[in-house]
Amino acid sequence: MHLLSSFSLIWAVAASASPAHHDASIDSQLPLNWWPHLPRYFSLPPLREQAEIQDAWTRERLDSIPELMRKHNVSAWLLSQREYTEEIAFWSLKQATQFSARRRTTDLFLADPKPGVKAHHSWVTMTPEKDLWPELRAVLDSEKPDSIAINVDPDISFASGMHAGELEMVRDGLGDKWASRLVSAPPMLSIELIGTQIESKGLWYWKLMSTSWAMISEAFSERVIEPGVMTTTDVEWWLREKLQQMNYTTWFQPSVTIVDGNTKWFSTDADETAKPRETIMFGDMLHVDFGVTALGMNTDTQHLAYVLYPGETEDDVPQGLIEGLKKGNRVQDIVRENLKPGLTGNEILKKSRKQMEAEGVEGRIYSHPVGDWGHSAGTPIGFTNLQDGVPVVGDLPVIANTFYSVELGVYHFVPEKNATLFFALEEDVRYDEGQGFNWVYGRQTKFHVIKTPKKGSLQDEIDL
Repeated sequence: MHLLSSFSLIWAVAASASPAHHDASIDSQLPLNWWPHLPRYFSLPPLREQAEIQDAWTRERLDSIPELMRKHNVSAWLLSQREYTEEIAFWSLKQATQFSARRRTTDLFLADPKPGVKAHHSWVTMTPEKDLWPELRAVLDSEKPDSIAINVDPDISFASGMHAGELEMVRDGLGDKWASRLVSAPPMLSIELIGTQIESKGLWYWKLMSTSWAMISEAFSERVIEPGVMTTTDVEWWLREKLQQMNYTTWFQPSVTIVDGNTKWFSTDADETAKPRETIMFGDMLHVDFGVTALGMNTDTQHLAYVLYPGETEDDVPQGLIEGLKKGNRVQDIVRENLKPGLTGNEILKKSRKQMEAEGVEGRIYSHPVGDWGHSAGTPIGFTNLQDGVPVVGDLPVIANTFYSVELGVYHFVPEKNATLFFALEEDVRYDEGQGFNWVYGRQTKFHVIKTPKKGSLQDEIDL
């Protein structure tokens, strides 16, 4: 599966970091309202059409498996699960109309089957003693694989999907001859299968990102927020309701936070006795962590906003806040530039941290793959509490043709607040052959601002 695409022009330009990169000569070739213009909501197709789109993507993925197996020297790969105890790879290979495995669902993939033999054999069985195991053994007797790979890695979740009870049943069903050839699949087999994002997903992922930005833009506006009345929890549930209205969902509860010198960002900072202020007031800096889910894909975005005092305009955002955002943008650039296929997450983290130190920037990097899952298959680039490297998974290589969430934060002293604040940012990137990782939709370079409209004069500022 390759991402060399007719969308390459779209992605290269829509990933621009600021209006300064805008090239008006190619606007006509981009989706309407591409960033840095105002984000746009995109409605989802009817459910039947969504299923057709997703199933077409899945067929491309299934077709890629034999080549992927050959790459990792796997001759046979066996997945088996029961209802509600699904192998993690199942969710990336199922049909859109499947909501779980049925009874026992078993798949055998062959890297180089004999002529006339299918590369993919699948069984959904009610009476395994009469069909599944005899038929599976017959295929193995014919193909004679040297080994049979199963997902039982002890450390990596995306390569350890077979349940212990199912493994016992598989051993019994295969019999001693073939059970003796079971081996743990190379972790990168499942990781590349799940983490690789096919070209045809690209435009829809862009639409999901645009929709996410549009929801954040509306939530962080006077349409929703009335200072002194609305709370951060109110805004969180407004986002959930907006998702529901548009038939989207999410993979985590939205989080809205008032950022000040007392904000506790990480578990190691937490004071269990301190309750953060929730009522939004003039002069507050706000942070949101938000993602949308649709068509089997997930996004992950963090933005910042400022609540203007009455009579203020966006030109009145405190300079200290603007500088903090710019510092965060600089670290985004550092991580994105170091994010290269073949490097491990820990190598990228080390290089990025070294550059931050050289530039006098204090912060944390905790970026991750995104796509089929919010925290998807692949190598992380730091954890919030692991800034010197992540054991095991941090030593995996970055794969090409994937999506990443560049998630991080920087500390910056804001004179206007007389406090050091943490500027947490997150934007998704995707891989473009020849250009590396670029922003899927864009990245925040200026604050969302919540104005105070005159009573009865609220104007629509976003074309919804």
